[in-house]
Amino acid sequence: MRISLTKYDIHEVSEYINWLYFFHAWGFAPRYAAIAQVHDCQACRAAWINSFPLAEQAKAKEAIKLIDDARKLLDEMDGKLPCRCLFKLCSANADGDNLLIDGIVFPLLRQQIEHEEGKPYLCLSDFIKPIESNQPDTLGVFAASVDDTEWQQTDDAYRKLLIQTLSDRLVEAAVEKMHQYVRKEAWGYTPNENLSINELLQEQFQGIRPAVGYPSLPDQSVNFIIGQLIDLGQIGITLTENGAMNPHASVSGLMLAHPQARYFAVGKIGEDQLKDYSQRRGLSVETMRKFLAANL
Repeated sequence: MRISLTKYDIHEVSEYINWLYFFHAWGFAPRYAAIAQVHDCQACRAAWINSFPLAEQAKAKEAIKLIDDARKLLDEMDGKLPCRCLFKLCSANADGDNLLIDGIVFPLLRQQIEHEEGKPYLCLSDFIKPIESNQPDTLGVFAASVDDTEWQQTDDAYRKLLIQTLSDRLVEAAVEKMHQYVRKEAWGYTPNENLSINELLQEQFQGIRPAVGYPSLPDQSVNFIIGQLIDLGQIGITLTENGAMNPHASVSGLMLAHPQARYFAVGKIGEDQLKDYSQRRGLSVETMRKFLAANL
């Protein structure tokens, strides 16, 4: 399948924002993020504030100001700060702990720390048909970006941080909307999916969407492989020498449809797997040791 590019305006993705992570970025405990679900009339907000112990009500009022400022800024940026996404549905098979995606080798890591008896040592390749089956499987590759560089040109430190934290949430919201479209239409493996926004944010849909740099896909240097599969420059993403993405509000990863696919953390790996993975990545052990420092 050809690469599909999509551009969303803010009003098209704002309902997909996970406000829990937005408030977390500002140092608020999860309970304060509930303000995003409270009606904005004075009575409802007063009742919400009063639901907190007296010592926490000042913080609740801060949360109200933050959500108001965020929504006002979203309205200001709407139509001027696009969320750009691209994805491709690829032919794929698993070859051991590698994925073969449109003929390109995509090495993966497998859990190695001792498990409870009977629990499998997982690798993302477990959820793709093995090459021995002689049956090609399908896998999605995606990336998205929100370039807020021009908006960051301000001396107002509060506004600057607000723009940054909103951009981070907007790119994730755009991917959430894109993935919904992929599942229901482009790939169409769950055409009758009917989930609420909260259910989507709780990842109750079939399949998973592991992002590069997250626990099941910790090596950000695989962004270079993703760049081979889908030209990241089409949505303005560039890579540093370590595979980190610019702009900062960028995300990339894979989409898997297997009904039993689930998220997991690779965790710590041993020297044996480091050497094996380095060989499969075609990079030196010293280079991979740098990329995988958190997993060693």
